[in-house]
Amino acid sequence: MTATTSPAAAPETPSPLTDVTRDEASLRRFLHGLPGVDQVGVEQRAAGLATRSIKKEAKRWAIDTAVSMVDLTTLEGADTRGKVRGLAAKAMRPDPERQDCPRVAAVCVYPDLVETAVEALAGSGVRVASVATGFPAGRTSREVKLADTRLAVEAGADEVDMVIDRGAFLEGRYLEVFDEIRAVKAACGSAHLKVILETGELATYDNVRRASWLALLAGGDFIKTSTGKVSPAATLPVTHVMLQAVHDWHERTGELRGVKPAGGIRTTKDAIKYLVAVHEVAGEQWLTPDLFRFGASSLLNDLLLQRRTQVDGHYSGPDYVTVD
Repeated sequence: MTATTSPAAAPETPSPLTDVTRDEASLRRFLHGLPGVDQVGVEQRAAGLATRSIKKEAKRWAIDTAVSMVDLTTLEGADTRGKVRGLAAKAMRPDPERQDCPRVAAVCVYPDLVETAVEALAGSGVRVASVATGFPAGRTSREVKLADTRLAVEAGADEVDMVIDRGAFLEGRYLEVFDEIRAVKAACGSAHLKVILETGELATYDNVRRASWLALLAGGDFIKTSTGKVSPAATLPVTHVMLQAVHDWHERTGELRGVKPAGGIRTTKDAIKYLVAVHEVAGEQWLTPDLFRFGASSLLNDLLLQRRTQVDGHYSGPDYVTVD
């Protein structure tokens, strides 16, 4: 991540907000004092922006931008070192026949496969991300969550994707969730922290807004919609709420934090809808892999097919790209 746009590595809670995390009552008062989300309004705005069309000359830029924002991911029990090496090769050269195709942002794996990914991606500029903290459920002790994080970081992970304790959050134990995120952030050292909210389990947009602010207060460099293991995963309205949160955070603190929708984003048309939302809700400066990512491996395949269509002037079938 570039020095000009990357979030602070280990920020202290900004001074204007320091008091809100001093105890449970203060944190609850702050989170429940956030403006409520107009469900009809946010869904209508998301639907309206999703109908925006972009000019033909802008579509190639949008496709390349989306490719550069992909976190190419494999998070299956049957993952092997060979699969990770293959994924790394695709991350560095998504379309081997098109040298001008940008590389993806990162490869995301389980902690025990980080070392393999680091070796395969050495010198490429593609970052290595690792899930941690008992992904995807997070139902384990804090000691185990921190050990999981340290395992990933010591193996060379540039980024850590943690899951919050949704049970604690839904019971209103906000300070407990805040303290855990802060502890994981400390265990990350210089690695960037993405905080997975698992928005499909949070039930309401108000909860998504509160969880977003809680993660930002605790030092998360990115807020991420979902693990991809729960339905619904990423949706445009939820992403709107999260984009608004990082925009408002920037307005209040001057700090730039990122957003990562993950799960269910499969087509170029979907990706462009999200890019329009980024531009209109957060702002143009968020249109960079430093501040916006897609957690969607299958998306890359469609982006590559559509990119070839733009370049060659005719549709290329799936036989022309590697399909994961």
